[in-house]
Amino acid sequence: MSLSDIEVVTGTEADMYTKDGENYFIVDAHVALWDARPENQLNIHGKQFIDCFYDYHRNLSPESEVWPYEEFLYYGGQRLMKDLFVDGHVDHAIFQPAYLGAFYGNGFGQTEEAFALAEEHPEKLTYNHCWDPRFEQKGLDRLRQDAERFRLKGVKLYTAEWQGDSRGYKLTDPWAYRYLEACQELGIKNIHIHKGPTIRPLDRDAFDVADVDAAATDFTDLNFVVEHCGLPRLEDFCWIATQEPNVYAGLAVAVPFIHTRPRYWAQIISELLYWLDEDRILFGSDYALWTPRWLIERFVDFQIPEDMQGEFQPLTVEQKKKILGLNAAALYDIPVPAAAATTTTTAGTPSAAGPAGAASVATQPTEA
Repeated sequence: MSLSDIEVVTGTEADMYTKDGENYFIVDAHVALWDARPENQLNIHGKQFIDCFYDYHRNLSPESEVWPYEEFLYYGGQRLMKDLFVDGHVDHAIFQPAYLGAFYGNGFGQTEEAFALAEEHPEKLTYNHCWDPRFEQKGLDRLRQDAERFRLKGVKLYTAEWQGDSRGYKLTDPWAYRYLEACQELGIKNIHIHKGPTIRPLDRDAFDVADVDAAATDFTDLNFVVEHCGLPRLEDFCWIATQEPNVYAGLAVAVPFIHTRPRYWAQIISELLYWLDEDRILFGSDYALWTPRWLIERFVDFQIPEDMQGEFQPLTVEQKKKILGLNAAALYDIPVPAAAATTTTTAGTPSAAGPAGAASVATQPTEA
């Protein structure tokens, strides 16, 4: 990614997060506004799902950042705006909704409330929507309507979502390809897919990252953002992403390990930088699973432990700036203040030579 991919503007740098003389333009590329209160739960699975969410929140957060359970069930738009933009250092955020209509009467992600916020604060929020190919033609017609209404630049897919007797689908299913073709036609270029840890009661294998491979090959003008970078299948994801230059890593769920398992986090981010490079990694807090402030502050301050630097390289300020905001800004045409588009320090060194994407692999010399 070069600065030519980013719309640079002036005069808006006052509110950006600043540390050691560096300005960071933060795009939180994975936030949600959900309602998991008992009156919205259709069955036991609705409670299982939000309880599993809360376990992730409670177990990976610093004690000072843990919410009461009742607040976690539903927090509303006013708190979201405060947590992200007043307290959280975030300059722009992107909604990534999960519908989960089999578990929640009015859906888990609150479409109307989230979209209303994005309409009220277009400089702060982008609304992505969702689709499910198992609705076939009816859903395809709805996608076209949604694309016009929401002015979609991206969608969020939940391949393990239950629908009737089905407990998941693959991106390579025939109807899924028809939806991806429609996304091409409609200019919906950013396809975010949950390919990470399972959430009770969903099935682990339905989140397998393997189907991204063929889809990315067959739809080269779409960007496939693999949310949660495929965890716990990080190695599988990296081997796919290194040969598919339109595959990106979303860091939601991965970043909180910076608190509970910092060496594990160091390995995750180092592997991603080795196999993908710094231009295809996006920060996401997964709000309200975690609030962004502590994640951003910890990441800006984080460095690969010295005893791991024989194999992994130190993180640079430039890499952190790209991951925390500039990469997502380029994908979504979000204007970036000029003060955040440059780096004034040279802390750290570039990543060690590695695959870092298909283009890099293709240029490696071969023996005669």
